[in-house]
Amino acid sequence: MVLNQVTSMSDPSKDVLETFDNPYPQRDYVIDTVAPEFTSMCPKTGQPDFGTLTISYVADQKCYELKSLKHYLQQFRNHGAFYESVTNMILDDLVAVTEPRWMKIEAAFTPRGGIRTTVIVEHGKQP
Repeated sequence: MVLNQVTSMSDPSKDVLETFDNPYPQRDYVIDTVAPEFTSMCPKTGQPDFGTLTISYVADQKCYELKSLKHYLQQFRNHGAFYESVTNMILDDLVAVTEPRWMKIEAAFTPRGGIRTTVIVEHGKQP
């Protein structure tokens, strides 16, 4: 069975993401960012989905700026998509903007109907 996904009037755009130069591009180091109040919308019910996003990456030349990341993630509040789609979209957009050596996103959503779902996606191999 194929479920139709409901999307908002405008899909989230990576254009709001800003970057800055990695101050230590010669060194591999892991940057962890946790967004404990992430919200997206269930495409089936239109109800909000809540979760915690943990973004871990080893930057190459660019790092993402946190305020712009916040604005980017807020776009998902009215975007109807399944957990798997949301998590992969965020990874694809962050990879496109920062071109990291490695990146991993863990999206741990709060239980719905007694079932908890965590989606983990990864780009590259951790150095």
